[in-house]
Amino acid sequence: MGAVTTADRVPKQDRSRATRQRLLAAAVACLAEHGWAGSTVSAVAERAGVSRGAAQHHFPTREDLFTAAVEYVAEERSLALRALFPEGTTAADRPAVVTALVDLYTGPLFRAALHLWVAASNEEQLRGRVTELEARVGRETHRIAVDLLTADERRPGVRETVQGLLDMARGLGLANLLTDDTVRRARVVDQWAALMEETLG
Repeated sequence: MGAVTTADRVPKQDRSRATRQRLLAAAVACLAEHGWAGSTVSAVAERAGVSRGAAQHHFPTREDLFTAAVEYVAEERSLALRALFPEGTTAADRPAVVTALVDLYTGPLFRAALHLWVAASNEEQLRGRVTELEARVGRETHRIAVDLLTADERRPGVRETVQGLLDMARGLGLANLLTDDTVRRARVVDQWAALMEETLG
């Protein structure tokens, strides 16, 4: 039997990476649709089209799987947000940036994250991991927001205004969980875009 070459190994690594990403995407979808109680490793594995054993090979515990899933998609959404403005932004782009930031909190990622937060409030083994994850995601989102809004945080009140925008976006995301809040959200976003322009100059 001949030696295994790099060329032989790459497809296996690619398959492993693809399986991991399918599991992560399936975990987020399950969490968003069924909540923590309805999201088991078996359900995620079935949705991803892999065996439970394959799922546990990548993620030994349920907590590993779901915290990794929310982190993965949060990172993907951060990349997607930056990709909306590949040439960078100017002050004229601020209304579009405000809308894009609000959109971060009204999709399946936010719903999945919310279920994870609720579970973490009752599950001791999840709490520390989710708290750390949310702090990291929050810092990254704030950095992206500052960059995209071309905000100068050396000016008094600017940092708090940007953080207020993100807090407002989270609140709109919560409201959207129960009813379609599109019409009211559009009015609020327009007003916040005007406030951002007034504050940032």
